[in-house]
Amino acid sequence: MKTLSITSPYIELYKILKLENMAASGGEAKYLISEGMVRVNGLVETRKRRKTVVGDIVEYNGEKVRIVSPA
Repeated sequence: MKTLSITSPYIELYKILKLENMAASGGEAKYLISEGMVRVNGLVETRKRRKTVVGDIVEYNGEKVRIVSPA
């Protein structure tokens, strides 16, 4: 499982897919989310701008990313 370190209180879901190269662009990331292809903490998530926070696990296409705070 990959990790993504954030310094702000949250990061919008579509940005995670884009930053972690799970989607080629922000537009593609938003499409994947709206089509119900992305899970957060094991549940299907369709809100593109969902505020994901430290501890959340984002999953798409067999890849998982855990949101962490800086070390």
